[in-house]
Amino acid sequence: MVRVWDAFYMARALELARRGTFTTSPNPAVGCVIVKPSTASLAVSSEPADYIVGEGYHHQAGAPHAEVMALRHAGPAAQGATAYVTLEPCSHYGRTPPCAKALIAAGIARVVIACEDANPQVSGQGIALLREAGITVEAGLMAEDSARLNAGFMQRMATGLPLVTVKLAASLDGRTALGNGQSKWITGAPARQDVQRHRALSCAILSGADTVIVDNASLNVRWSELPASVQAHYPEPKVRQPLRVIIDTQNRLTPELALFAQPGPILLLRGQPTGGFGPEVEEAVLPLTGAGKLNLGLLMKELGRRQINRLWVEAGAQLCGALLSQQLVDELVLYQAPKLMGSQSRGLFDLPSVSAMSQVPELEWQDIRQVGLDLKLTAKVKKSCLPVS
Repeated sequence: MVRVWDAFYMARALELARRGTFTTSPNPAVGCVIVKPSTASLAVSSEPADYIVGEGYHHQAGAPHAEVMALRHAGPAAQGATAYVTLEPCSHYGRTPPCAKALIAAGIARVVIACEDANPQVSGQGIALLREAGITVEAGLMAEDSARLNAGFMQRMATGLPLVTVKLAASLDGRTALGNGQSKWITGAPARQDVQRHRALSCAILSGADTVIVDNASLNVRWSELPASVQAHYPEPKVRQPLRVIIDTQNRLTPELALFAQPGPILLLRGQPTGGFGPEVEEAVLPLTGAGKLNLGLLMKELGRRQINRLWVEAGAQLCGALLSQQLVDELVLYQAPKLMGSQSRGLFDLPSVSAMSQVPELEWQDIRQVGLDLKLTAKVKKSCLPVS
């Protein structure tokens, strides 16, 4: 039975979970609140009569899970209490013991879960373990909020593939650079800070050799350029650099580029390994298509195997177009500046020619907001009927 204040405490658990969104990869962000029940809370009132005895959230992979952190905070008060957890407590031994067993051992009487575990091999087993121990379990409260918080993890668990977001910056007439390649800066500083936030949220960043060479791009997370609201909860020493994945099948990149001067792991997809890039750089060779291009579908499977939940793409029109036409893009984030650059400037995507409107990719708006002087448009990519490029 859902009680009057269950949503209040689950909202608090979700708030706690969000504190780990920059650091838990490849694990999901999870929050937990332990509440001592009171029969008075069954009555409608403006304030909850129950009281919180423990709170916790998952900080990073290998560290204690949210339930364990909250149980430590609660101590003996956990006996007979209700636990609100944003994701089904784990039932298996990984880097840490099962959280379901920790809740049972602590004497928790009731567990309210937002979302079941997305891993089809373990989904429902934590709930079953709790119920077998005589604990009342209710699941589904604010499930969409929890799933949205861990959208990349959910997708990888369900499909084996990362959630792929293509970032674009363009003028009002959809141009990404002048005809001579000049593009700094189309958008303003607030939009670029927001890009840094997305990089920090991602497990990996994908780009191509052209972008790295033309922009001398580092593609790293720069704490000094993060929005102040992020800096306040994400101190510089804890910054996690995402894996930078660069397609360089023609072996054009050289060690003196800015990309290799910044700390953090790099995966170079090369025509053949050459060495000389340093200990944080891995060179790999993946199969090519019949057209001599990197097999992007196999790349996505490989990134899923490497536990990449969220993949952020910052690349040119050719790679972005190939990803879109091969139906490997889940969402687009477009920062649109109030500028006009003309028809001779470069466009957003290189896409195959189509002869019917039924072949045109369709999008579904998810969010539209102003960031500084620019618009930020977020859209889900619906199934495309484009010919594969």
